[in-house]
Amino acid sequence: MGKYVIETKNLTKQYGTQKSVANLNIHVKKGRIYGLLGRNGAGKTTTMKMLLGLTQPTSGEVAIWGRPLVANEKRLLPRIGSLIESPGFYPNLTATENLRIFATLRGVPNRNAIKNALDLVGLPYKDKKLFSQYSLGMKQRLAIALAIMHDPELLILDEPINGLDPIGIAEVRSFIRTLCNERGKTILISSHILSEIALLADDIGIIDHGVLLEEESLAELEAKSSKHIRFTVSDTAQAARILECGFCENQFTIQDGHNMQLHNLNISIGKIVTAFVENGLEVSQACTCEESLEDYFKRVTGGEGIA
Repeated sequence: MGKYVIETKNLTKQYGTQKSVANLNIHVKKGRIYGLLGRNGAGKTTTMKMLLGLTQPTSGEVAIWGRPLVANEKRLLPRIGSLIESPGFYPNLTATENLRIFATLRGVPNRNAIKNALDLVGLPYKDKKLFSQYSLGMKQRLAIALAIMHDPELLILDEPINGLDPIGIAEVRSFIRTLCNERGKTILISSHILSEIALLADDIGIIDHGVLLEEESLAELEAKSSKHIRFTVSDTAQAARILECGFCENQFTIQDGHNMQLHNLNISIGKIVTAFVENGLEVSQACTCEESLEDYFKRVTGGEGIA
């Protein structure tokens, strides 16, 4: 058995000349939540469909629990639960009736499976409310109940919080975390909502235009997107010379003619400002800033943000 629950090697999907996913190498560890982060259209759904055998890769390999997916589908796929697109629930049936149909179709043997799944996502068993009367959050929870009804070891969830209100998002986040922490599930979750992934994931992969730009633990990523001191001055070239000559400091980045960032937080801001002013610089801003995950995403993708 391999080291990872999911491992891909140069996974590629090409439509004509367009590469939807290009040479993707992701590594999902057991018992952790892996957040696949990217804008809409970045290749997240295509990747997940290839992991589930719903779309054939143009080239590359998928290994699940150390085994190639190809030729082992019947052994591997029953151990996986997924939510890729909204399942086709019947609007005129209740949650329990809907799940009973799917259980019959899938041959789920456990009689308590439906009740257990509904309990887990906080939906009532055998109530009279029809699916058509459900809120978006309840519909999404039912979709996750369907994904976990056969008690899979691995969950692959594509944008499970898409379209939910803040309360629905918090609920879904809470029981995804519970599934991982208390049930030991390994979960791959995709999203374009950075703040949610930051609250939920243990490991993060950043995908942009089908290419995996970064893959690391959230702790490593947070260390990279670290604090800095931001200065807005009349002349950054002169400010840079003062830092280099007066403070023997070269851990800074110049944004433009007026804005710069100092990455060494051990130097007194007051002393630097005094030195700038004494050398004839105007200082209009000097403050400690913390780069958000969104700022970091913009920096690594060279883009305009994620939405």
